[in-house]
Amino acid sequence: MRYVLASGSPRRKELLGKVIKDFEIIPAVGEEHTLKEIPSEVVEELSFQKASEIFHKILTESSQQLVVIGSDTVVSYNHKILGKPADKADAARMVSLISGGDHDVYSGVTVFYTEDGKEKSFTFSERTKVHVAKLTEKEIGSYVDTGEPLDKAGAYGIQGLFARYITGIEGDYYNVMGLPVARLYQELKTHSLL
Repeated sequence: MRYVLASGSPRRKELLGKVIKDFEIIPAVGEEHTLKEIPSEVVEELSFQKASEIFHKILTESSQQLVVIGSDTVVSYNHKILGKPADKADAARMVSLISGGDHDVYSGVTVFYTEDGKEKSFTFSERTKVHVAKLTEKEIGSYVDTGEPLDKAGAYGIQGLFARYITGIEGDYYNVMGLPVARLYQELKTHSLL
């Protein structure tokens, strides 16, 4: 079986390694677009686009059974999606929003695969609730100055310096990092793809 991760994210590469030993990385390059607004539907649609792009790009060159995994993650606060911050001021605004409360992180996963020469796929999403301590203005400023939040959805990475402000989670920790490891393993097992 030939496994391909349709993402260049180092975090997703690390996490997929907990499920599959050998896989290739071919990042999707198509422009992401969705008209959906519900976070679970947004990540499901975007993960579908990524997996579909790579699956159809390499389908003809693969004689073995092909499995392509695409994923997308968003942070949602009060039902509004917080993307990657535009700059330091935007990062500070986002961190201020999530400070002292809770928010949801959604990851969508789509798996395209071949079975008996036919194309098949399935998509799912996972939600994790994240609780954040109340941060002072100084803490927010110091965190933003590290540069860590600038390339991350919701302006933080749970596995980085922001960990000191996370007071608890409900759900899969790895989902917050970008790939719901346990759910993906179960789904691949159910579809006889492991």
